Amino acid sequence: MPYKFPSEDWIKEYQKAINTSEDYKQSGATWTAGSVCLVVTANPSVGIEKDVGIWLGLHKGVCEEIKLVPLEEAQKAPFVIMGDYSRWKQVVLGELDPVQGMMQGKLKLKGDLPTIVRYVRASQDLVQCASKVDTQFMDE
Repeated sequence: MPYKFPSEDWIKEYQKAINTSEDYKQSGATWTAGSVCLVVTANPSVGIEKDVGIWLGLHKGVCEEIKLVPLEEAQKAPFVIMGDYSRWKQVVLGELDPVQGMMQGKLKLKGDLPTIVRYVRASQDLVQCASKVDTQFMDE
């Protein structure tokens, strides 16, 4: 059964995928830099009326917490990665590496880029986990 991106059901499946990934357990094993929030900017044409954040409480290779949050709360995360719906769709489909997307200005980062760059493998593993979720995109 496909899960709408982004939705409560989708993020629950994403957390399961992260926490069952041996690759992410290894690549994220030393991550202690705090939460990462992935912000999908508003796009009423696909049903996203307001900016929405996917809060990932990541710590030492585990996603301890995941939740949908409004932009105001999302901005409190140590790392905030913002992009429009079409960019996040590319990320979930594995068509856009998020670190490259940040370097190219396709995704915007609030937080320490050198820290993110040190965890390129972990970010790739997180994308791999997202691609394992049976996803229904709102524009399809």
